[in-house]
Amino acid sequence: MTSAKNPLDPFIPLRDQDKSPILECKSLGIDFGGLTAVDEFNIAIGRTEICGLIGPNGAGKTTVFNLLTKVYTPTRGSMIFDGQDTAGMNTQQATRLGIARTFQNIRLFKEMTVLENVMVGLHNMKRYNMASAIFRLPNYWSVEREMKNRARQLLSIFDMESVAKSKAGSLPYGSQRRLEIVRALATNPRLLLLDEPAAGMNPSETGELMLNIKKIRDTFGIAIMLIEHDMSLVMGICEGIAVLNYGKLIAKGTPEEIQSDPAVIEAYLGKGAEQHEA
Repeated sequence: MTSAKNPLDPFIPLRDQDKSPILECKSLGIDFGGLTAVDEFNIAIGRTEICGLIGPNGAGKTTVFNLLTKVYTPTRGSMIFDGQDTAGMNTQQATRLGIARTFQNIRLFKEMTVLENVMVGLHNMKRYNMASAIFRLPNYWSVEREMKNRARQLLSIFDMESVAKSKAGSLPYGSQRRLEIVRALATNPRLLLLDEPAAGMNPSETGELMLNIKKIRDTFGIAIMLIEHDMSLVMGICEGIAVLNYGKLIAKGTPEEIQSDPAVIEAYLGKGAEQHEA
């Protein structure tokens, strides 16, 4: 039986091992009052790695995402992104640095068009002041055209250009999930965090999602970290998997190592189980 690596050891795919990790967390932790939600979270993510974060419900997975995106300020530890210490940064600064995310519950502007939703994600491209916007000066129209063109480009990559003028709320569930990912990509991230991207999808939509995640990594050359309930998706697409239990990492390794690790089987998968929810 092959065991997963020590949780303190980094897992980096071979193609990324000659480069510094895009993300390094060292002893990251957060307390809420007297409750420790996450403790001693140590991880390194390669620059083009697809990484999974799994664990039982309540293990602290979404709390980790909130720490990485600066929704929460850690109680202790450090987070280095592309060689830069993120201490003291807020959510907006983290986005500008190159960290984007989607959410467990879809958060689209449902009364806005698909194109307008993607343009919201392009807010970092805006290079006009309030006066230009109010008086519709030439610079305003130039930037707006640039943003629309970029939004259409992103939509075309995921075969969504034909629905650009449709209201986001009118799209099928799977397409809304895809649109949320496109909007996150519009911020030009170097690390994309996906919180349960396959939630509510049927098997066909989940299969399409797997192809799209690989397409994102290959097209944009970025790292992707995902939390997911669907273990077939996690095991089928992730190169490295980290397992969280009671706010602490208990294992990291390849899908094969994780599936056969005794600590993971006992704490998460369940003895004799082949597939369980994350």
